[in-house]
Amino acid sequence: MSKAVIGVFRSEDRAKEAINELRSEGFDEREISMIVRDDEGGEGGEGGDRGEGFSMERQDLSEGVISGGALGGVAGILAGAGALLIPGVGPIVAAGPLAAFLTGVVGGGIVGGLVDYGIPEERGRHFESRVRQGDILVTLKVEEEKADEVTNLLERYGAEDVESH
Repeated sequence: MSKAVIGVFRSEDRAKEAINELRSEGFDEREISMIVRDDEGGEGGEGGDRGEGFSMERQDLSEGVISGGALGGVAGILAGAGALLIPGVGPIVAAGPLAAFLTGVVGGGIVGGLVDYGIPEERGRHFESRVRQGDILVTLKVEEEKADEVTNLLERYGAEDVESH
């Protein structure tokens, strides 16, 4: 049975380091997702183009998560990555499988996408509020026996509120 492990980062650099470590540890990057508020972008859209104000660092972060998956022919990840305008949150950048859930539930915000991804609604509200505050969500779907390893790795890189569901 698979579990969704989720953690919150306050620093883009630490989130990038954690994602790179997950990749180097052999975790499938097509299963890694990231959501970050795009305070530097424009209004975003409902499905894909990055605004001109999209920061290079955030572009690097999202492309680092999706590069292998997109090149590997997982069109859903590529199509779901980019800027979204989420009511009550504002413009965000989402990459990975979670982005596909968000594009389908734009009206339900991040909470709806997280619920569809396996996160309880109450915790989804908490994580949405963290994104609204400017924090970065990183999630990874793994087999149950790998959940503790991913939890420890995310915490080692400074993630807060690390949980598995």
